[in-house]
Amino acid sequence: MAVSAFQMLVFFVGFSLMVGLVSSAKFDELFQPSWAQDHLAYEGLLLRLKLDSYSGAGFQSKSKYMFGKVTVQIKLVEGDSAGTVTAFYMSSEGTNHNEFDFEFLGNTTGEPYLVQTNLYVNGVGNREQRLSLWFDPTKDFHSYSIFWNQRHVVFLVDDTPIRLHTNMENKGIPFPRTQPMGVYSSIWNADDWATQGGRVKTDWSHAPFVASYKGFEINACECPASIAADDNAKKCSSSGEERYWWDEPTLSALNVHQSHQLLWVRANHMTYDYCSDTARFPATPLECLHHRHQ
Repeated sequence: MAVSAFQMLVFFVGFSLMVGLVSSAKFDELFQPSWAQDHLAYEGLLLRLKLDSYSGAGFQSKSKYMFGKVTVQIKLVEGDSAGTVTAFYMSSEGTNHNEFDFEFLGNTTGEPYLVQTNLYVNGVGNREQRLSLWFDPTKDFHSYSIFWNQRHVVFLVDDTPIRLHTNMENKGIPFPRTQPMGVYSSIWNADDWATQGGRVKTDWSHAPFVASYKGFEINACECPASIAADDNAKKCSSSGEERYWWDEPTLSALNVHQSHQLLWVRANHMTYDYCSDTARFPATPLECLHHRHQ
């Protein structure tokens, strides 16, 4: 398989400016529990989040970041996981927040897991896409990544792009590039909507539902809380001799191979796209009219 531009640049990141960059595979160096710590277990390099009828659980990064790539390897809940949601996402704070979501929607035994992605920009979401995976995500660990620079946001599964959101500010469409974002994950009960639109409820006789994690990586620009957002945006952007790896020209757009991968995923695995939902959006959302990968 050809080496992707993402993989090549991760290899060469040591030759780029390293100020403010963070990279680690250890959970406790990058993250901390955010709620229900008694439903979170960390052993060696393996983390488990547990959902039962009493509570789910979650964790969050200790810092916030602007631009770069975050990755975690997850093995999703096995067996009948209907009604459950396991999420991995980035988010800023406030009512006008930005957010990039992976949401893994539980299933009844034998049915495919669905992955829902969504983006919020300036507090506005409603950009859901759903797809099935080309493997069983409960049998082994697979990597889920979010890559973000000033040109686009890319969602990746095992380094295969599954969604591209391009900066189209030149067409009057807001793009999330000014707010530092934390990295989060959680598992919770969402049986009012998660599986077949809420028709299939959580069967608590199968509890506890356990999602397992390893391979935590944050290769991004760290943004101290003491620095204003505008100053962080400047600090995390390349200028003059200061060159960050995520601003390399080869990462300003998908390469030909990645574009073909994305088209293949959309053609063979997409089950819902907000751009095509005329019931919800009688007027096609503006970014859908302009986006190359509709």
